[in-house]
Amino acid sequence: MRLTSTSDLWWKNAVIYCLDVETFADGNGDGCGDFRGLIQRIDHLHRLGVTCLWLMPFYPTPDRDDGYDITDFYGVDPRLGSLGDFVELMRTARDRGMRVIADLVINHTSAQHPWFQDSRSSPDSRYRDWYVWRDERPEDGPQGVVFPDQETSLWEYDRKAKQYYLHRFYKHQPDLNVTNPEVRDEIARIMGFWMELGLSGFRVDAVPFLLETAGSLDAADLPEPHDYLADLTAFQRRRNGEAVLLGEVNLPYPDTMPFFGPADGGGGTDELTMCFDFIGMQQMYLSLARSDAEPIAQALRERPDPPEDGHWATFVRNHDELTLDKLTDAQRTEVFEAFAPDEDMRLYGRGIRRRLPSMLGNDERRVRMVYSLLFSLPGTPVLFYGEEIGMVEDLSLPGRFAVRSDMDWSAVDEQRRDPGSLLEWMRRLVDAYRECPELAWGRYTVLDPGVDARPVLAHCCDTEDATVVALHNFADTDVRAVPKLPELAGKPLTDVLDPAAKPVDVAADGTLAIDLPPYGCRWLRT
Repeated sequence: MRLTSTSDLWWKNAVIYCLDVETFADGNGDGCGDFRGLIQRIDHLHRLGVTCLWLMPFYPTPDRDDGYDITDFYGVDPRLGSLGDFVELMRTARDRGMRVIADLVINHTSAQHPWFQDSRSSPDSRYRDWYVWRDERPEDGPQGVVFPDQETSLWEYDRKAKQYYLHRFYKHQPDLNVTNPEVRDEIARIMGFWMELGLSGFRVDAVPFLLETAGSLDAADLPEPHDYLADLTAFQRRRNGEAVLLGEVNLPYPDTMPFFGPADGGGGTDELTMCFDFIGMQQMYLSLARSDAEPIAQALRERPDPPEDGHWATFVRNHDELTLDKLTDAQRTEVFEAFAPDEDMRLYGRGIRRRLPSMLGNDERRVRMVYSLLFSLPGTPVLFYGEEIGMVEDLSLPGRFAVRSDMDWSAVDEQRRDPGSLLEWMRRLVDAYRECPELAWGRYTVLDPGVDARPVLAHCCDTEDATVVALHNFADTDVRAVPKLPELAGKPLTDVLDPAAKPVDVAADGTLAIDLPPYGCRWLRT
């Protein structure tokens, strides 16, 4: 693939940074983060090399679910600023070459949203069918409660409506009825509104739940759910051909692929532009727990190629618990014992409410190796605020809030002055990622590191012009890796992360012999 053929697909080599306006930076001294604070601190993100901001919900909310319970999809929560402040952020980000996307939370609303209050007021309400109501509690509705420690059913009885309503999440978050054409039209208007104000797309929350129609209607001729996602994508592209939909789809690879669009769609994405690689992330933590690269290597071997103009989004942590739900019970127990030995560190029996440094015992060698891995993997890297400075969780906060504490700006200021800090390492990784377009655009291959190098993940990404070979040691021991690269036989490879290092020659038989220290990492390029 020639790089020029896809140079307009900006998301392919973006660096995405997720933040919560409320906890990122306080611009007016009232103790709550806001858009003014974010604007004041945006140069920190610019220096880091961020090219796309992902904003967690900033809409008006009762704040019973950290802003994911929305009462007005067309406004800004007054605690965070105004629409004018939002537009000023768009201008400031654009001036620094950054795009902005935001959470699109359209599976549900707050129970306090005027739509729901009207819906429950009367069977004749124009909003009655905007939600999913039943006279009797269904026994065969959608399975699986998202928050099992808080909810025991997907259906809640409403005394005013005298019916049960569907809620996949909390009972104070009733599900919208996306089979209703009026609801679909309204969602398109919401998207259009924010795109007119400058957004370059959306991170779509809870996509599989959004498209779930089981329990929504009794009729047998329900619309095809994926047609709806395709309609949203088509609408967005009519408004802005460069806009993206980044989907939260935590499913096995074969079940995730349809969310990009039909397999015979001609190489393009008809639905989501990017999907998070939840499987690869979970297998990475299993590799870390075992000091064995094979789990993540196998995941990468099995991961399907996305459509030509789509991409996987890779990540180490996000704003939720570290979900381990796609591991087996035994594997999940391994990861729990390694990184969340206390029950208070776990959530819902499936995840960990800790950040990476504390999980790894604050071993910065290990932390640096993991982020080197993130930026070398095929996919678009996504950072969660505070990762660049090694922020840790606050277990005194309830549930998921443990990893959503206030940004530590004193640590940023301190690390900015330290050339050996984690922040400087992250900047170096971003720069290296930019210098190696093969990582974003190229074909990747998982390499055999050799019989005595099981702790090492070795992979290469190549285009017609160059090849990058990346090696990462998951063990606390010295390891010699000897991957075979016959197509590079006799060629010298330069060290991307340490330009002062001597070039490494690939042997005439195609063997690349590399000694890696404990938790060591190397990027080598032709």
